[in-house]
Amino acid sequence: MMVRVTAAATQQAKLRLDELDAEQAAAVRAPRGPVCVLAGAGTGKTRTITHRIAHLVSAGHVRSDQVLAVTFTARAAGELRNRLRALGLGGDAGQVQARTFHAAALRQLRYFWPQVVGDVPWKLLDRKFPVVAQAAGRAGLGTDTETLRDLTSEIEWAKGSLIAPEDYAAAVARLQRDAPFEASKVAAVYAGYESAKATSGGILLDFDDLLLHTAAALEDYASVAEEFRGRYRSFVVDEYQDVTPLQQRVLDAWLGDRDDLTVVGDANQTIYSFTGASPTFLLDFSRRFPDATVIRLERDYRSTPQVVSLANRVIGAARGRIAGTRLQLIGQRPEGPEPGFAEYDDEPAEAAAAAKAIAALLEKGTPASEVAILYRINAQSEAYEQALTEAGIPYQVRGGEGFFNRPDVRQAVQALRQAGARDYLPDARGPELVTLVRAVLARLGLTNEEPVGVQARERWSALVALVALTEELAGHEPELDLPALLRELAARAEARHPPTVQGVTLASLHAAKGLEWDAVFLVGLADGTLPIQHVLGPDGAVSDEAALEEERRLLYVGVTRARVHLQLSWALARSEGGRKVRRRSRFLNGLVPDDSPASRIAQHPTDRRGPKRVHPTCRVCGRPLLNTQATMLGRCARCPADIDTELLTALKEWRKEKADELSLPHFVVFSDTTLTAIAEQRPADDGALVSIPGIGAKKLQTYGADVLAIIRARSQS
Repeated sequence: MMVRVTAAATQQAKLRLDELDAEQAAAVRAPRGPVCVLAGAGTGKTRTITHRIAHLVSAGHVRSDQVLAVTFTARAAGELRNRLRALGLGGDAGQVQARTFHAAALRQLRYFWPQVVGDVPWKLLDRKFPVVAQAAGRAGLGTDTETLRDLTSEIEWAKGSLIAPEDYAAAVARLQRDAPFEASKVAAVYAGYESAKATSGGILLDFDDLLLHTAAALEDYASVAEEFRGRYRSFVVDEYQDVTPLQQRVLDAWLGDRDDLTVVGDANQTIYSFTGASPTFLLDFSRRFPDATVIRLERDYRSTPQVVSLANRVIGAARGRIAGTRLQLIGQRPEGPEPGFAEYDDEPAEAAAAAKAIAALLEKGTPASEVAILYRINAQSEAYEQALTEAGIPYQVRGGEGFFNRPDVRQAVQALRQAGARDYLPDARGPELVTLVRAVLARLGLTNEEPVGVQARERWSALVALVALTEELAGHEPELDLPALLRELAARAEARHPPTVQGVTLASLHAAKGLEWDAVFLVGLADGTLPIQHVLGPDGAVSDEAALEEERRLLYVGVTRARVHLQLSWALARSEGGRKVRRRSRFLNGLVPDDSPASRIAQHPTDRRGPKRVHPTCRVCGRPLLNTQATMLGRCARCPADIDTELLTALKEWRKEKADELSLPHFVVFSDTTLTAIAEQRPADDGALVSIPGIGAKKLQTYGADVLAIIRARSQS
């Protein structure tokens, strides 16, 4: 059989096999046929599967252009292609194809469509909302964004689970699924959506249809199956624990009666069941292929032994794991610090502590891009965005938008602004203001009980966070009224740093899957947040065991993102000074060391003697500074500013030159607000300069002499 790989690439692949550990090498050299690689977090699975492909090609088992490797995200597919390209096997025509399931199906369907359907045109539907909205309106449901998102997600789950519209209601009842609306109405929307895609101008296909039609073409047309199976002979599936029944159907159609298949996965990292993903296919692989080679990768090259030990203890408490698929990670890196545990009075204190700890890491040389704050839901980001902003630490929100940039938050702030424009309770202050905010946001979905539906819950959580923020501000400023609240919200939104690749990453645990950092802060680890409230009953009892175990796996995924530094924390109240009604996550029971301060606090909450969060005060009037802009400037907005505009201009010109010289965004050197504070306060020495928020020891060392020289030159002019 002809092998399309250069001699140099073959030698390169063989040389690199010597760098693999014994288990990786066994997976690479396993005979052609069904192979299942159970790969724990950080065990080098991508390296292993790309080397296996290289070995199959270099050993003459298959041509490079006969291999199809599939995964689930464009980022993961790109990583596969890059690794294969380094082995001389990817990126060009006639080489190994590495794609997502949907990208592979799209390519195949475009080729086979004329043979299967003929001249009927089709077009990819990349915007589902208008079609779903049309069907929702006919079914008597709303067409607001959150409703459409939940309906779209439910349709995608049903199609990924191979459930037709007419079977949806029965399937929901059988599976006891929490549908966002009455099952019969969702079924009607689903049916209407499918009908609406057949237009007079042809057929609209969504991404799930690509998979359905590809599978059907191979199942129903022998000529199509024969041509395809003559083209591709070997298949590799990454993240196999995340396949849906629909994706498995496509894979079965690709294979036919063959078994040249390598799958890689980790049941401990199954966190997408809400999309229809199931580890069943991974767990049952040996039953389907009794002669399969099964390799276990347990040597963790990502994390220190201390992090690995905690990860093993987190997942070791899981229920219902099949013995033969359990993985016990073995740390391969040098020793590191023990993971830390901390409990705080409230979320603002928790966020401030995280920002302080991050600042210390940055001062010691850890790049900001190697630090992450991970939380369960996106609405939790607000407190951490605020704390990082106050500390002058740049950040980026991954897999979502910053809190104040989210459409539901912008809509809520606009509703409050309209209430103010209508002179709606203009004298409301303190508790009355909180009541007013609740009343306005109630019309947008703020209810006493958490709603059903992923998107509805996200929106509800964001509205709850806005109320908590109002409560916090009103607690510090009893005379706070609606116009002042709106000014504060606008200031916070304006002060937030734009995304930057050099910044600390803020991300949900779902968005963090597949990523890693030197330092990870797992925050908000309280019952009702992780595990999420809807898997618990009103009394805290578990209402859904399977969902609870998926929440545990989310914590496991979070722990295994850390290479060296790991901090786990929780707060007893949402807003500052609020009632301490929370308790730490049940997943942490037995994990917090007995000699940890957090352990003693949790055991004796009434004896808490933690330091109260102290707000900075105005350098003019001495009153507490409660918002970001005021904190950065060191004065209240109402107090007079004594700014040297010429000095500010000189500082901005210097910043531009310095940023260009270092190839950095301007604000990474100093933000506009920090420069304004310098131009107002005109510090004369290092001590005065470092007292300005946003200027730490590292920035003082890097830029301090330049800034003080500019100030002195200005004072002498």
